[in-house]
Amino acid sequence: MGLITRLADIVEEGRQEYLVVTGREQDAERFVLSEIIGKESVNRLVRSDNLDFMEYLLKQRDMAGKVDLIYIDPPFFSKSNYRTEIKLRSDTIDKIPAIRQKAYHDVWDNSMEDYLRMLTTRLFLMRDLLSDEGSIFVHLDWHATHYVKLIMDEIFGEKNFVNEIIWQYKSGGVSKRHFARKHDTLLFYAKTKNYYFEPWKEKSYNRDFRPYRFKGVKEYKDEVGWYTMVNRKDVWKMDMVGRTSTERTGYVTQKPEALIERILESCTVEGSLCADFFGGSGTMAAAADKMGRRWISCDVGRLATLNSHKRFMDNGASYEYWEDIAGQDAEGGNGILDLDATVTPSPISDKLLLRVELVGYNNPSVLTAPVEPAFIPTLKKIMKQDSIQLVDYWSVDTDYDGRVFRPKAYFCKQNDGLETKYEALGNQFETVAVKAVDIFGNSGVAILEPETIQEG
Repeated sequence: MGLITRLADIVEEGRQEYLVVTGREQDAERFVLSEIIGKESVNRLVRSDNLDFMEYLLKQRDMAGKVDLIYIDPPFFSKSNYRTEIKLRSDTIDKIPAIRQKAYHDVWDNSMEDYLRMLTTRLFLMRDLLSDEGSIFVHLDWHATHYVKLIMDEIFGEKNFVNEIIWQYKSGGVSKRHFARKHDTLLFYAKTKNYYFEPWKEKSYNRDFRPYRFKGVKEYKDEVGWYTMVNRKDVWKMDMVGRTSTERTGYVTQKPEALIERILESCTVEGSLCADFFGGSGTMAAAADKMGRRWISCDVGRLATLNSHKRFMDNGASYEYWEDIAGQDAEGGNGILDLDATVTPSPISDKLLLRVELVGYNNPSVLTAPVEPAFIPTLKKIMKQDSIQLVDYWSVDTDYDGRVFRPKAYFCKQNDGLETKYEALGNQFETVAVKAVDIFGNSGVAILEPETIQEG
């Protein structure tokens, strides 16, 4: 039986699962605020299955009809295991090979049906979250676009279809068996006919780049030739994130911020609430933050969360980090930090000087990371001889309340290495907490009570 004959059943099965989700009770304490970065903010980075988190937003946060734009870039049903490379450098270990780890699995055990059913259930919840002026963009490629288009017609209504946008790029592979696949598709739907949209203008070059001289038509000229300004078209030509781009996080399926910025400037205004429930490396949230939009970014992956955290901190964003304590695995948070910490009178003021140095990091979970077995001996050697190389970022909360981590400073690994020393002045230091996150998204926290800090 062909998939097209099963599509109606798939939509109905997704609808039934959606009804089960919206009809059940959910633990109100399931989602826990773990960190506040910068100032307290409505922006949220969340590690959770997006189904459970959207249920939480609807039931516990009264968010129905509150989201102005949803952009999702779900896995494409490519049946691939996506990997990313980690390159480490050490002054004590020569020639550390690039470590390949799995970023995520774009694999559904049974069939395309499972993939579409998964997406259908979540699209129903996204529809509930969207405001009446809101819109949704679903980013896909050739594997499933045609099926998802029919599903979205059913959920959002054929009349609320706005555009099929083609994103054309140069990167990617080629084949001797088909034309090179050099585009993705974004399906653009509105919640109602009252959706917000601003048609921006773009250049449209004249034929042969010569002036038309039509009456009433404004023409312009640049170094290429003559052009007019027209409403932006539905084929967007822009590069993928280059290997040397400062925007690059290392996340394997990262999309360019320019792509998201184009969506945001057309479909939102400053202060609009935007959400991405397949957050990946946080591109939507990063673009929204720079453009003065509020944002929510959710992903179940540890690596995705790690990349997003570093990206947002480097950008100076203010946000809250929430975790689904019911959906998290127990491993990974048992890292042990080796610290040198002292509190002494400041030589330049009447305050105290806190010095914290990250000396080492050990976490057994590193040796069970999703890497090929051939790399395990290398990881053991690094952990033994230069364990700081395993740390991707670390941060310090000088007034830890025992519940929510509020870092006063954070240090992300850069091309030239990782800063390992921190100093701060204060009248007193009651409880200092230090958190380190390693290259696989595992973490460890050390609590320094006053009696554990050496006093000079």
